[in-house]
Amino acid sequence: MTAVITSTSRGRQMGRLPAEVTSFVGRRHEVAEVKQLLSASRAVTLTGVGGVGKTRLALRVGHEVRRAFRDGVWLVELAALQCPDLLAQVVAEALEIRGRTAGAPMTVLTEHLRDKQALVILDNCEHLVGECAVLAETLLRAAGEVRILATSRQAMGLVGEQVVPVPTLSLPECPEWDVPRPWLGAPVRGDPGEAVRLFAERARAVLPAFAVTEDNREVVAGIVRRLDGLPLGIELAAVRLRALSAQQLLDRLENRFRLLTGGSRAVLPRHQTLRALIDWSYTLCSDKERLLWERASVFAGGLDLEAAEAVCSGAGIAREDVVDLVIGLVDKSVLLREDHRDGVRYRILETLREYGRERLLASGQEDRLRRRHAGYYRELAARARAELFGPGQVAWLTRLQVEHANLRTALNTFSAAPSGAETCLSMATDLLYHWITSYYLGEGRGWLERGLAAGEATGEEVRARALWAGGWLAIIQADIPAATALLRESRRLGERLGDESVLGYVALFSGMTAMWDGRAGEAIERYEEALPRHRGTGDPIGLSLALVRLSLAHSFLGESSAAVAAGEESLAISDAYGEGWHRAYTMMALGVEVWRQGDLARAAELESQSLAFNRSMGDWQGVGITVEVLAWIAASGRQCQRAARLLGIAQNVWSSLGAAMSGFGHLTRYHDECAALCRETLGEAGFAAAVRRGGRLPCDEALAYALQEDIPGRDGNGQGEAAPLTRREREIAALVARGMTNREIAASLVIAQRTAECHIEHILTKLGFSSRAQIAVWVGERARQAESGGEEPGGERRDSRNRLGG
Repeated sequence: MTAVITSTSRGRQMGRLPAEVTSFVGRRHEVAEVKQLLSASRAVTLTGVGGVGKTRLALRVGHEVRRAFRDGVWLVELAALQCPDLLAQVVAEALEIRGRTAGAPMTVLTEHLRDKQALVILDNCEHLVGECAVLAETLLRAAGEVRILATSRQAMGLVGEQVVPVPTLSLPECPEWDVPRPWLGAPVRGDPGEAVRLFAERARAVLPAFAVTEDNREVVAGIVRRLDGLPLGIELAAVRLRALSAQQLLDRLENRFRLLTGGSRAVLPRHQTLRALIDWSYTLCSDKERLLWERASVFAGGLDLEAAEAVCSGAGIAREDVVDLVIGLVDKSVLLREDHRDGVRYRILETLREYGRERLLASGQEDRLRRRHAGYYRELAARARAELFGPGQVAWLTRLQVEHANLRTALNTFSAAPSGAETCLSMATDLLYHWITSYYLGEGRGWLERGLAAGEATGEEVRARALWAGGWLAIIQADIPAATALLRESRRLGERLGDESVLGYVALFSGMTAMWDGRAGEAIERYEEALPRHRGTGDPIGLSLALVRLSLAHSFLGESSAAVAAGEESLAISDAYGEGWHRAYTMMALGVEVWRQGDLARAAELESQSLAFNRSMGDWQGVGITVEVLAWIAASGRQCQRAARLLGIAQNVWSSLGAAMSGFGHLTRYHDECAALCRETLGEAGFAAAVRRGGRLPCDEALAYALQEDIPGRDGNGQGEAAPLTRREREIAALVARGMTNREIAASLVIAQRTAECHIEHILTKLGFSSRAQIAVWVGERARQAESGGEEPGGERRDSRNRLGG
């Protein structure tokens, strides 16, 4: 495996790692050691005290080795997870396995990773060390090319596990530094050590003019020594330079540690050193800031100002004072400010959150604050549901995704309360669109099943609504028997209650189960039963959903005018409310019918608009079905190379969802006809190669290809202009045109043969070609253009159109 760490992957997905927002200081030895161990071992655990930088080290290693893992490097953050039973589900969500199969999360996870070459970073395992060990061992046994990098305060105890104790940052070896360090300001002598470099970097973020000089170097060295080179301690201390001089800071560190330790710090565990630091930071806060710190510890995954005001105010904190207290805690680095698409949020480091939680528990206020937290997010879920069908839809769904950890914590609070089952079930039902449009469908179904299992502890109205919601999730997961059973019970309760809304949704989703089984006539009857019920209750969501499905059903039976009429009515409803999600699915349905009528350009336009919206929402069910339809349209236009690649892209989407044609199984015949036509046109080998190339495209590139965003021009064969080749790719293309083999190209350029092969694959993908001969023709055409003045110096075409048909 040693070679793997230095290889270059052509994988389709590089995973999800957060960007580094501050400089990474030091750790060269540790980074190299962890990379080497990952080459030889499949499980590596970084251990050490809280605040020592285990997570940061793991992320840096992940960034440096990501090209060695074909299927990506994935971060799984476990700090906010309180329920061990959700561990496998959380890992699946972090890997963007959308959980749309009905299987157990661990089964879904192992099946997904079985043939993957990926690195999974399990971060903050210490509170779930036993469960993480079982999960890691299960994954390693099931997936031979998966590696795990874990961070924990203790080793997991896996067979073959390599444990790397993460030390504190290196300290100045002696007072004399004789090597110039211009980045620190004035030249100083000697190696300052990693701890000093970190302090200088963070201090300069607070005071841009700060520098380590001859005058203050001893004071700085004293500060980092007092903090034992602990990164978190250094960063918290550097913030105090806003108000203190370096000498004042050192003086207070000295006094504070003497007070807290009562003796030599050398005999105390490093954890006690961290606690002393946090105690010191705590005492520097005002009484109200300390109170807010404690109360903020009930949040998971961060909070915004509105949540802080709602949950943390009262009993000593006026609501209007919360904003100033938040600013104070941000200044003291207790809360970290983060910019999100929906606004500013605040994150509290897990070590500080745990400290605040202990203080809150000691005060006897934890239960009260947890109830307030749960109540706030219960109301948030209800507001999101009430305002879902309208111009604020995208903002609400985005906000729910950001707040997912808090929503989960609130559901857990209600679930654990003796009389909270009904509230938990109602909240889980309100979050229905959150489960569907994000990575959490499997978890959402789990919450509904847990609440429904409470039986008589939940009221009939709440239960009836949860049953049809669970039925929809089961349909998306292709679990039709479960969906049928849930809808049957929901209908029984709806009839008993005389609830038209419940009966409308039961009819709607019963129509979907009928379509799944190919009973289109029966499905139309159910949809037409649902329409007057939703009109009668004034429910635009149910009405729009029923019309979309009615349009698809009529189209399936060849009833074009009825299909278009239903689709146009659905569009009118969405437009009247300024709504986007149902509108996107309506355009998809209309695109299918317009394609069947032979208007390929209009059909492609409808599907592309739908795909663009679904991409922005991260709705992969919508992405999958629109890419599928675009493939059918391309095949109908005899663009079989493009169609096959789109099928490869769609195949990846369906694989990640765990269900082919998720929710649209009745359209499978169109997929089969498209694949058959492409095989006939391209040949079996050519078809397989094109599908493979589509499947190898990274996610962003794949969707850009589907939307033809990198194809500003078209030629007579409908092939788009190729994305520009890099300088190296143009060089390799020229060697291909000379008839050189991959081995000869590698030897000529002094690169690995595998690297040459990767470059050629990229060239074929960018140009839309399936053979090396096409590359040779393309190179010749470019040479002729250059001779006739059609190419700019440096090899870029003036002509925006690719004249070759691919």
